[in-house]
Amino acid sequence: MKRVYIALAASALLFNTVVFAQEALKSAEENYYDFLSLQGLVKRPSLNYRTLSDSVWNVSPSTEHAWQLNNLGTTYTLLDTSDSMQNAFLDGSVNGIKARLYGPQWYNSYNTAAPYGMNDGALWQGKGYNTSLTAGARLEAYGLELTLKPQFVFSQNLDFEIMKSHSDSEYGYFWGYDEKNNGADIPQRFGDEAFYYFDWGDTEVRYTWKNLTLGFGTQAIWLGPAQVNAILHSNNAPTYPKFDAGLRRTEIHIPWLNWYIGDIEARIWTGKLTESDYYDSDESNDNNMIHGLALAYAPSFVPGLTLFANRTCLVKWDWENLKYIIPVEANTHVGEQGAGEDQKMSFGADWIFAPVGLEIYAELGLDDFLQGGMIKGLIRYPFDTMTITAGLRKYIRFSDTLSGSISFEYINAELPRNKIGPRQEYAFNMHYQITQGYTNRGQCLGSVFGVGGNEQILIFDLYYPKGLVKFTLARNNPDNTYMYKQGKNLNNLYKANFIAGINALHYVTSSFSVSGGLTYNWILNPFYDTKEKSEDIYNFVLSLGLKYSL
Repeated sequence: MKRVYIALAASALLFNTVVFAQEALKSAEENYYDFLSLQGLVKRPSLNYRTLSDSVWNVSPSTEHAWQLNNLGTTYTLLDTSDSMQNAFLDGSVNGIKARLYGPQWYNSYNTAAPYGMNDGALWQGKGYNTSLTAGARLEAYGLELTLKPQFVFSQNLDFEIMKSHSDSEYGYFWGYDEKNNGADIPQRFGDEAFYYFDWGDTEVRYTWKNLTLGFGTQAIWLGPAQVNAILHSNNAPTYPKFDAGLRRTEIHIPWLNWYIGDIEARIWTGKLTESDYYDSDESNDNNMIHGLALAYAPSFVPGLTLFANRTCLVKWDWENLKYIIPVEANTHVGEQGAGEDQKMSFGADWIFAPVGLEIYAELGLDDFLQGGMIKGLIRYPFDTMTITAGLRKYIRFSDTLSGSISFEYINAELPRNKIGPRQEYAFNMHYQITQGYTNRGQCLGSVFGVGGNEQILIFDLYYPKGLVKFTLARNNPDNTYMYKQGKNLNNLYKANFIAGINALHYVTSSFSVSGGLTYNWILNPFYDTKEKSEDIYNFVLSLGLKYSL
């Protein structure tokens, strides 16, 4: 009988689950938890800087919500020593040993006529069949976090018509600054045959003491409140190796007075970016260095409000250029000093008014710094190099088991008027010193519209106990800057996309979900034809996904 009791106790310890979830960026689960935050049912774990490791959602077992009977991922407590922990150096976020398995998750898509897809990590969704497979595991013990979650991708990459390249490769982007460099490593097509790629994805090793954290790995970063078009950093491109350090979301109390004044968050990082195989033949410039700084504050006296500021700096790959990670005066105008530089910043606000289920947000992005300094530059012409993303979401309740949200997001990254002209070629994602532009392995680090486009997108999410139905309606100009630089009246010659789609996710069992969708992508004037009207392209996107939560 004693052996039976011991076995039962061990089993209870092994399968004791904790009520928190750690989710990958923009996954169905993370989007769902964020939907709960819109209702005030759960607190967002981060203010501005998000990775899988930072996306820890604490949900009370007593909270009633649509998906509470579905397995959204389970963290298992293997050993709990929180009551006996005495060593301050081992005082991490987890005093014990906990584990979680991710996936497996398999995504498939088919584009009938042209490439289509974004915010999909290492996957480039070309014409034809595309697939992505990811799975992984996570172990936490006394502040140490080990995560292994790679991504394997494949693209059939069928042939389709492209414009004349401006770089060494025939598949490169179709415009740039001059005949010597393209200004951005954004291939129109990744070669002329099918390809596959292994990406380390959300893999990292990290140590956390209290809320102070230090890590090395390749986890994707999402900066700011945007739902679709993050200005400075998203999970649109393949991941890259980086070191980071900082402070996770932390409450601030004034000593002695015990006044709670709000939450703060800070993160600084440096990483290594890589050029794609379809840019140039110069092996000496295949890598660039990226530095980042993210700050945020949520004041206690305005519930739901978050203020944030972000800065990134790209310099040429050289260990000496690590000094540019700190944005002091000497490091804000690197110029032609051998390091090169491409600095960007963004700042804005996000406000969730939970009592009515409303969120409003805006982010302004600036490339380099305003001419004449911040004050004079804002007075002289505040729109110089400015990019903006703004949006709102509203919670809608239909019944006890049916609710959703409607959201609208707007981004404008077009060439500002003060730079329009035949010798004033400019785009947020391009640069004349960092000639690969704001990219990694041929894909944009932030929004794909940073090359000089705009988009307006309307999304309606409908949640029910067994799943989700999503409706999307959007239109965009992917790169109006290319037309502006022609210096002509081109009213009817812009390239544009109309997008209408429906996607659904359904839990067949509490742990196994199936997702699928159909999207119609009408591409008007696909080749920016300035002489005669080109034929439109009608692309259909079919998708299918399978996921099992362990």
